[in-house]
Amino acid sequence: MILYGIKTCDTVRKARKYLEQQQWKHQYHDFRIDGLDEAKVAHWLSLVGHQVLLNTRSTSWRALTDEQKQTMDNDKAKALILANPTLIKRPVLESANHILVGFKAADYDRWITQYGA
Repeated sequence: MILYGIKTCDTVRKARKYLEQQQWKHQYHDFRIDGLDEAKVAHWLSLVGHQVLLNTRSTSWRALTDEQKQTMDNDKAKALILANPTLIKRPVLESANHILVGFKAADYDRWITQYGA
């Protein structure tokens, strides 16, 4: 299991702490330090789409033009995410061929039960 995020994000910190408290083994991957590759972003977008993966509440999103926001699709999202990974809603929890975007303890519990730690 890999948890993706950035270390300065409060929600990522909560997710990391929760995973540790539950003693669920995981790796941590920081977007800013470890980067993201095109294949990973494309895979995530194929699983959940840009509507789920993009953080539309972020300052990065608000910096986009209205035209960029209104014409968004998975391909455009991929290019924007690769240029600015903070556009991703955090954290992203990945295991096998499944991801969970965001953090809520109850969602993590259900996800772990379904896909394993």
